[in-house]
Amino acid sequence: MKGYTYILLCSDGSYYTGSTKYLKRRLAQHQSGNGAKHTMKRLPVKLVYYEVYNRIDWAFYREKQIQRWSRKKKEALINGWEEELKRLAECMNESHCKNFKIRTDPSNGHEDSK
Repeated sequence: MKGYTYILLCSDGSYYTGSTKYLKRRLAQHQSGNGAKHTMKRLPVKLVYYEVYNRIDWAFYREKQIQRWSRKKKEALINGWEEELKRLAECMNESHCKNFKIRTDPSNGHEDSK
């Protein structure tokens, strides 16, 4: 079944990210105050971005991914700023990044015992 990941702009300027099987119905729920707690306190909301998936679980996983993003990264996605999105996706914390680098040497970073 088809699924959607969407981002709403709330009246206070915050973003809400969600996923659903029925986008139009879910948007109406948000606008009527019957959506998420976050949006019911920040009406009206405006749909600013959405993606369509062949499966609802893919939309849900994408929702969870986007929810962890910074505001700047969400805005780059919403505005279609691909280069900015790539830049913001780069790891800026060297101590964190070195733990996640892909190793190309066959030892996979392990030293042989001598």
